[in-house]
Amino acid sequence: MQPSEPIPEGPERRAALTAEVMARTGLNPALIEAFLREFYGAARHDALLGPAFAAVPDWEAHIATILRFWSSVALMTGNYHGQPMQAHRHLALTPAHFTRWLALFTETARAHFTAAGAAHMTERAQRIARSLEMGLIPLTLPARA
Repeated sequence: MQPSEPIPEGPERRAALTAEVMARTGLNPALIEAFLREFYGAARHDALLGPAFAAVPDWEAHIATILRFWSSVALMTGNYHGQPMQAHRHLALTPAHFTRWLALFTETARAHFTAAGAAHMTERAQRIARSLEMGLIPLTLPARA
């Protein structure tokens, strides 16, 4: 296939997208897994975030799910087929949780990845946090006069 030809939809296209992201950002599955273990390890011990993780019965299974999610989000692998909104609905999250989650995520990403990799991951984390926050926390509207 010539470089100028479009890549048809399917496994080849997904693999090409993943390869492009990895080349551009320096990210790969092993780096993302190490990052997630460090980040979620810190989050589990965080005063605000920790209680949200206290009920996770099998941490290794949870990390495997989170890894599939971030592999799909960051590397375009298509490995995750869950429902993040539903998975977080039972938690009593507040705007403060999302602010703290993003701050810790950004701090850990900057320490763990290249500048391009950290920017790639944090941009996606910001979109995910914004989406989850909007979906999980009811918007308070002013009362009608």
